[in-house]
Amino acid sequence: MRAAVLHSDAIKSASPLKIEDWPVPEPGTGEVQLRVEACGVCRTDLHITMGELKPLRDEVVPGHQIVGRVTKTGAGVAAEMMGRRVGVCWLGGVDGTCLLCRKKMENLCDHPVFTGYSVNGGYAEYAVARADFCVSLPEDAAAEELAPLLCAGIIGFRSLRVAGVERGDRVGLFGFGASAHLTIDVLKAWGCETYVATRGESHRRLARELGAEWVGDALDKPPVPLDCAVTFAPSGDMVIAALASLRKGGVVAINAIHLDRMPQFDYDSLLWGERQLRSVANLTRDDAREFVKLAREIGIRPKTTLFPLVEVNRALEAVWRETIDGAAVVVC
Repeated sequence: MRAAVLHSDAIKSASPLKIEDWPVPEPGTGEVQLRVEACGVCRTDLHITMGELKPLRDEVVPGHQIVGRVTKTGAGVAAEMMGRRVGVCWLGGVDGTCLLCRKKMENLCDHPVFTGYSVNGGYAEYAVARADFCVSLPEDAAAEELAPLLCAGIIGFRSLRVAGVERGDRVGLFGFGASAHLTIDVLKAWGCETYVATRGESHRRLARELGAEWVGDALDKPPVPLDCAVTFAPSGDMVIAALASLRKGGVVAINAIHLDRMPQFDYDSLLWGERQLRSVANLTRDDAREFVKLAREIGIRPKTTLFPLVEVNRALEAVWRETIDGAAVVVC
């Protein structure tokens, strides 16, 4: 099979992924083999290929928004999994025994498996995944529309929960890339007012087209106090801008696995009044199942730009340079 491989000595290079011929992976106990249809491109993939996340392997196939069909099952996997269309997300497995797993906080597991980081992912024609971490997907939707739901969509959905969003709230979205442009559809379904601050005129235009109440530049302050906000860009400055937009008692959820830095800020004017800063870490299987169901119910249709597997480096560059709106998707 063809696979896009990151070697540790290629991290931070202009074209970090190399297209190689690899053996088709065989499923182990509790695993399934998938014929990959599409795999979304996430900013986390940039953090991996740019070395902002510490390498865990000498070589790895990135990609963790996988849409595929089960072509083989390993020992212990139910026979009805064969032929099923499923999705694979960033959280590819947990130990199930640590304190946080026992407390039903599997996203914070002490010994997690991360798809496309600690194990090979979906920038390939075939992949393997734990059967119990696969999410059932509808048959009548295009693969490229399903792929962005599996990280960008789910983590945006979890961010709204972490921020404590309630129906009718005024919600700020700081940054408007792949995740935020899906999150706004959920907010509209919940009757919320959405205020978007983001750099790039094309992103601001898309936010207006998708129904934002107000749209400004990245560090602009919305015209009304917000009940809560989510930051999507890996920028500490935007976290402070979001915090400055809150009413008393409001929450900022930081939807980023890596931040450039966290600036010093004034406690009295920005955090006092029981305002909160919270981080969003990974996702759970329940998050995945609930969001995929919700996305189908409210008709979420991601805006996508497609790239063939051989052009995966161009897809990464497009995400890094923010030259596309919505989500980049690699099709296999």
